Amino acid sequence: MELTSITSEIHAASQRLGKSADALFKLGKEKAEAERDYRSMLAQEMLRLKADGMAATLIPDIAKGNVSEYLFKRDFTEATFKAGIEAADSIKVQVSALQTILKYQTDL
Repeated sequence: MELTSITSEIHAASQRLGKSADALFKLGKEKAEAERDYRSMLAQEMLRLKADGMAATLIPDIAKGNVSEYLFKRDFTEATFKAGIEAADSIKVQVSALQTILKYQTDL
């Protein structure tokens, strides 16, 4: 590999890392919003079930089932956020490997 090729790949990977930081911020916000929405809807549903006279022991499970769409969205945004973190980590590993190659070639 040529030195210019390696440095340009390092630069491109650094640019991707910068973009991934912005994307992670957005994903983190979406994750937090989904958690907030889920908890809010769950609480509302639990109160509604209680007001309807449902047995207290059944309320948590029934309420979770009734707001399952919000639970799904919460879990999906969490998985997406974790995948984004892993993608950023992958780019970091790539940069590290390229830096090692660059150092090895410049030492020769």
